[in-house]
Amino acid sequence: MTPLTYDGKITFFERFEADILSGAKTITLRDESESHFRVGDRLSVSTFETGRHFCDIQVVRVEELAFEALNSRHAVQENMTLEQLKAVITEIYGEIDTLYLIEYRLL
Repeated sequence: MTPLTYDGKITFFERFEADILSGAKTITLRDESESHFRVGDRLSVSTFETGRHFCDIQVVRVEELAFEALNSRHAVQENMTLEQLKAVITEIYGEIDTLYLIEYRLL
């Protein structure tokens, strides 16, 4: 078996770990500072709070997305309601107009 090589790293808040590992959360929405990921990138995933590695993912889609274009499908992919999703994004980024949707699969 060929060892996995990484194209980069990404962090998630610990509260999202179980959803990621179960496959319930399949996208992440980020600001421009994390818009550099590309389809096919293999990423080492760690917790934001402690830097503890907990899985590896591969990016399958990256697209720019307006905050006002968020819909119930995005919420399902984040494993929350649309209201919760908008609240979490606002909590993390404040008022933001442009997001970057990163869809991934577990490796």
